[in-house]
Amino acid sequence: MHLTDLFESTVNRSSNQYAIFQGDKCYTFSEINEKANRAASSMQRLGVGKQDRIMVLLKNRVENIVLFWAAQKIGAIYVPINLRMSLEYIQYCINDVEAKMIIFEEASRYLLKPDHLKHKPIIVSLQGIADLSYEELVKNNSLSFNIPRKNADDLSTILYTSGTTGKPKGVPRSHKNEYASTMAHIVQNRYVVQDSTLGAVPLYHTMGLRSLLSMAILDGECHTMLDFDPVEASEIISKQRISCLYLLPTMYHDLIYRSKIENLDVSSVRVLTFAGAPMSKEIIEKCNEIFKPQEFINHYGSTEIYTFTTSNNVKNKPWSAGKPGIHQNIRLVAINKQGKSNPSDVVNDGEVGEIIVNINSAEAFKGYWNRPDVTNHAINGGWYYTGDLGKLDEKGDLTVVGRVDEMILSNSENIHPQEIETFLSNHPLVKEAAVIGEKDERFGQIVVAFIVPEKNNVTVQDLDQYCKESSSLSNDTRPRKYIFISEIPLNRAGKVDRLGLVQGRYAEVE
Repeated sequence: MHLTDLFESTVNRSSNQYAIFQGDKCYTFSEINEKANRAASSMQRLGVGKQDRIMVLLKNRVENIVLFWAAQKIGAIYVPINLRMSLEYIQYCINDVEAKMIIFEEASRYLLKPDHLKHKPIIVSLQGIADLSYEELVKNNSLSFNIPRKNADDLSTILYTSGTTGKPKGVPRSHKNEYASTMAHIVQNRYVVQDSTLGAVPLYHTMGLRSLLSMAILDGECHTMLDFDPVEASEIISKQRISCLYLLPTMYHDLIYRSKIENLDVSSVRVLTFAGAPMSKEIIEKCNEIFKPQEFINHYGSTEIYTFTTSNNVKNKPWSAGKPGIHQNIRLVAINKQGKSNPSDVVNDGEVGEIIVNINSAEAFKGYWNRPDVTNHAINGGWYYTGDLGKLDEKGDLTVVGRVDEMILSNSENIHPQEIETFLSNHPLVKEAAVIGEKDERFGQIVVAFIVPEKNNVTVQDLDQYCKESSSLSNDTRPRKYIFISEIPLNRAGKVDRLGLVQGRYAEVE
């Protein structure tokens, strides 16, 4: 289960096969391995030891991938950072993880403030002034280094969450976690040997790592992108005959509406997978029309536990997150906004409950880095509390209906925004919908629906009548106010920015 053993097996099998593509350059498994060995030798000579943290402030580039493998080879911990986090958050992460080495590029130079650090890491730059350069690391004449004793429970990576609800949280993930998650990803997505994928999701995200590692195990190709550009991405997919896409819904949206992908040959794409947020029925239909995939899969999970559930029935049940992954066990428990419910307090089928996931899975972390308080809040009795709300249908398929902290309380009734959003989105004249709660003296809160119309002739009366005729919406659940807007604001994770809606960050349409 140690990642270096898996990678070296691939190098031995397919040394001269191309592994990484970046722009007009390509690198074989042997070339990546040699650069990683030289970097590993240099790092060890500089004093980087087993379980020391190597922080990476880089985009999705070949240097980033070389450093990932170099860290694994000497038993160090790879810590990639989201370059879009604030300077304050990044300084917090550097100090929190006590990075032994930090590697940056010109685009991330401004994020590194050595005077603000509590310790003195080794600073490595791809360009410019630092303690040493990346080229010095990989041009080292020595390929030898001491291989530490391997243990599958040693940490491989620490991934930091975005910090949207407070300081970023470090999520330590072991070699066993990364191996199990990647093998589950391969099986659940029906990948095959020598597949190829688009490395568009950054490596600081678990989706980005899964794209890299799955191709490394399968002797496949990973076509990396420094920044996601839909036009460039569509051209890579067509020209390089990409077989598998694993992207955020926003990326699929941009591929469809901000490129000319409909005019390109994308018949090579066999598997489409999305994660990170729900995908609208319109995007699903357009993806089916353009790509005609053999497999269309919804992956529902988190950084802490890679897989919760997966659905390979997106075409017929686009709202469904499916059934537990191959390593997983989930439950839906009674909602308690003041604290954690008991893991045994399971709701009945068809009832809404908080989704909890067993942490005995090989994919699951054991707790947050330096944050026992947050760990105790998230884990109870061997179960990870996701904060998501869901319900199971008669076939045992999960539907995610919202967040515990987004639940609307109107006239003493618990209302789940995503459930109403799904219903409204099924109206033929509605392109997208988002729902929030607004304070109300009489009811406590009322439901407010933000509508992106498919055509401008949809009216409040049309939608209100549509809701009244539904047997699934009560009077309290039915929206009391409709606001027509040009597009739904999204946060950095590609999810509905409900706070933005509350604060008026949207453009109304006539």
